[in-house]
Amino acid sequence: MSTHTDPDMKARHSDQEDIIDTSKMSVEKRAALEVAEAARESQWTEPSFAQKLFMGQFDRALIDTFPQQSAEEKAIGDAFCAELADYLRKNLDAEEVDATRTIPSKVIDDLFKMGVFAMKVPREYGGKGFTQVNYNRAMMLLASHCASTAVLVSAHQSIGVPQPLKLFGTLEQKAKFFPRFANHTISAFALTEPSVGSDPSKLATEAKLTEDGKHYLINGEKLWCTNGPIAGLLVVMCKTEPKIVNGKERPQITALIVEGGTPGIEVTHRCDFMGIRAIQNGLIRFNNVKVPAENVLWGTGKGLKLALTTLNTGRLTLPAACAGAAKQCLNICRRWGNERSQWGLPVGQHEVGREKLAYIASHTLAMEAIAKLTSHWADDHTKDIRIEAAMAKLFCSEVGWKIVDTTMQFRGGRGYEKASSLKARGETPFPVERMMRDMRINMIIEGTSEIMRLFLAREAMDPHLKMASDLLKAHNPIGTKAKAGAKLAGFYTGWYAQQWFNASLWERHDDMGILSGHYHYLQATAHRLARSIFHAMGMYQEKLERKQVLLGHLMEIGTELFAMSATCSYAMHLASHHQGEGPMDLADYFCRESTRRIEDHFRNLSTGNERLMNDLGKKALAGDFAWMEEGIVTVD
Repeated sequence: MSTHTDPDMKARHSDQEDIIDTSKMSVEKRAALEVAEAARESQWTEPSFAQKLFMGQFDRALIDTFPQQSAEEKAIGDAFCAELADYLRKNLDAEEVDATRTIPSKVIDDLFKMGVFAMKVPREYGGKGFTQVNYNRAMMLLASHCASTAVLVSAHQSIGVPQPLKLFGTLEQKAKFFPRFANHTISAFALTEPSVGSDPSKLATEAKLTEDGKHYLINGEKLWCTNGPIAGLLVVMCKTEPKIVNGKERPQITALIVEGGTPGIEVTHRCDFMGIRAIQNGLIRFNNVKVPAENVLWGTGKGLKLALTTLNTGRLTLPAACAGAAKQCLNICRRWGNERSQWGLPVGQHEVGREKLAYIASHTLAMEAIAKLTSHWADDHTKDIRIEAAMAKLFCSEVGWKIVDTTMQFRGGRGYEKASSLKARGETPFPVERMMRDMRINMIIEGTSEIMRLFLAREAMDPHLKMASDLLKAHNPIGTKAKAGAKLAGFYTGWYAQQWFNASLWERHDDMGILSGHYHYLQATAHRLARSIFHAMGMYQEKLERKQVLLGHLMEIGTELFAMSATCSYAMHLASHHQGEGPMDLADYFCRESTRRIEDHFRNLSTGNERLMNDLGKKALAGDFAWMEEGIVTVD
């Protein structure tokens, strides 16, 4: 956060009424906002590198020394990953898993014996007690080989029962449930419903307390519940009895731990997807499912906050998995680039081939840097990573898709051909076709890219909203607003001037070698981004939330700045540990590409196309262009 942060900020109330004026909103929109705001972590007790970027501060001190594992922790991770890699190579046919939509039961049994399903379970309860870094090293490995198996393990531990139980469970709950994850119990997380997407205020599944207060009865449906059809334990998000807050009824969302074999649970459909085809994901119906009241996690009404807090760490698995897939793509393209010749040269030696290899290698380094940095921060608990975790998910899922797409193009027809077919005719069975199908979901699960950008926008503007809350609220008296306005004027006079005249005008960062210019760009562009956000808030005011495309560009700029920062720091770390000049060269190229994308985003802030775009979108929705649909066979 900026050094100009309001010192009274942390003392303010956290309810959304103190921050955002809802007086002009519809009842439905107000209800949705109230639920979402009540679930937010409203305070910033630890520093956030990315939030400081949005406020115009490039804080080198937070990233200069790239964190690393202790020798003991690294040895634990090395041994486990070596054992896991050897097992996967010899015993798990990922193509067969994809074709049959089935992970062999023996493989699951063996993974349980190895402790794969108890990596995040504390040692005192029979688990591995892995750090986030070691856990993500194992997940990177799994994802590089079989995405379906990686999702099975990740859904179980990253967002399933183990993670929220670790964060919010009582001692009694931990003693009861943790030991089961070392002994063939798989877990799931049930939030999404058939008619509920990203708006939790529409949640329909209900949990009603029995008259004796000893049980809840759950009724409703949950959709896309990964591991749900085979789960022995589930975290189920339910609507419970509403509370009166400030004279208004507010919905309560509560998390309950539910036994998978409880009477009344019915798996009505197993979903079939484009990729990750062996995952057990389905539509689950709850009909008077009886759950002990002591199975409430954290407390009534805290379910959505529990889910969002769990996802701050849970999301970190996906960047690691994407990095694993990207490393596999790099391996495939390097080997194919040397093996395949066209017009007298290996395809990797042609300039267009080199361009693809440079992109894949440099961006794989960036993905690994982000995954490792955020994992270390999750372990040391000295940073608030809610923004960085969302950025890691957004960046790595988007870039991971582009890397797989680039690999597909590099392989040509062989990329489009199934690995089993390649193997049947005697060629190396590179699974690019399967990887492409598996990778696409990452821009959707655990928050779509669009939702990530909106989440980032809310968190990025939180300091501004908190400082301006007294001025924004329509019901405040004139005197209060005048006092708030004077205070804001005093703050922003100095803050805004600093966004134009600051240390970036003369600092050179010569200690960064060939990356010094990129650090200078990071420092200067953080100020430019802060100015752009401030200008957008002033121009659109309460209408800014509707400018989702503009906000998306701003958030992409911030995300790219974070990626550049992490990559430069990681490259310096690798170079100092005898990896030669390769990491610095890769980081240099990545930052040049990232800078180009950032400048494109800045240009797109003011193209003047917004009105036409919105008008065309409305007309398309209204059917004005239905004539364009003629000549096809429509789906009934």
